[in-house]
Amino acid sequence: MTDSPSDVGNIIDGKAIARRLTDRVKAEVEALHDATGATPGLAVVLVGNDPASEVYVRNKALQTHRAGMRSFMHMLPASTPQEEVLDLIRQLNDTPQIHGILVQLPLPAHMDPVAVTNAIRPEKDVDGLGAVNAGRLSLGIDGIVPCTPLGCLMLIRETLPDLRGLHAVVIGASNLVGKPMAQLLLREGCTVSIGHIHTRDPQGLARQGDILVVATGRSELVRGDWIKPGATVIDVGISRVPTGDGKTKLVGDVVFEEARKVARHITPVPGGVGPMTIACLLHNTLQAARPLLEAAS
Repeated sequence: MTDSPSDVGNIIDGKAIARRLTDRVKAEVEALHDATGATPGLAVVLVGNDPASEVYVRNKALQTHRAGMRSFMHMLPASTPQEEVLDLIRQLNDTPQIHGILVQLPLPAHMDPVAVTNAIRPEKDVDGLGAVNAGRLSLGIDGIVPCTPLGCLMLIRETLPDLRGLHAVVIGASNLVGKPMAQLLLREGCTVSIGHIHTRDPQGLARQGDILVVATGRSELVRGDWIKPGATVIDVGISRVPTGDGKTKLVGDVVFEEARKVARHITPVPGGVGPMTIACLLHNTLQAARPLLEAAS
């Protein structure tokens, strides 16, 4: 894909796409309830009082209710011992009314996120971050796919229905986004490159991407001259930065105004990937609940 953008940065409306997905989930939840008499349940565990995480978790609960599901919130102080969190997860694993469990990351420094995540039963691991679901994704076996990468893929498909043969570049190699994103793009037939902290020429690598997914956690790292003309750009990052007048604003990992002049399609921040992450969480919870509820009916 070498053509240049026909218009200045066509913005991918993540809110609208997420709303369509949530509406489909809600309709399927209603149909499942009619067939089984039961309702999918999602438990979210938040450890600590990080303000951004608290807002995000409450939004998840609100969207869960809007989709017709049951929401179970567990908000624990930052000083909670890890074993207490593991005990809670074991209880949630054994609770029939709960079909999906999500532990909000990041966790306090005294906790091992791998141990906590892997305590969730694979069939209830609706964030798809446990070793079993990560292994299934790596091997191309059906499983629960992490919410943010799955949402990114859906956004990409909105603009590029056929991804086969395209060069996809992922900047960021985290277990949360970068690695599973690369696996999903490989599964779609892309040629995939991953840039990370030790990449010697990240700008040069990024400029090769027909698809560029940026998930570094570094605000406005990627400038317009990093982007191949006509590329589809998915900005996963979100940071609050000062504006110089005593206020703050939300920005992504990409300098949006520069990038939209080069990219054919680009996600905004906010309003791009964030809504899709929550919509995909609802989608994953429904997929986790369906076999359990149908088997019990």
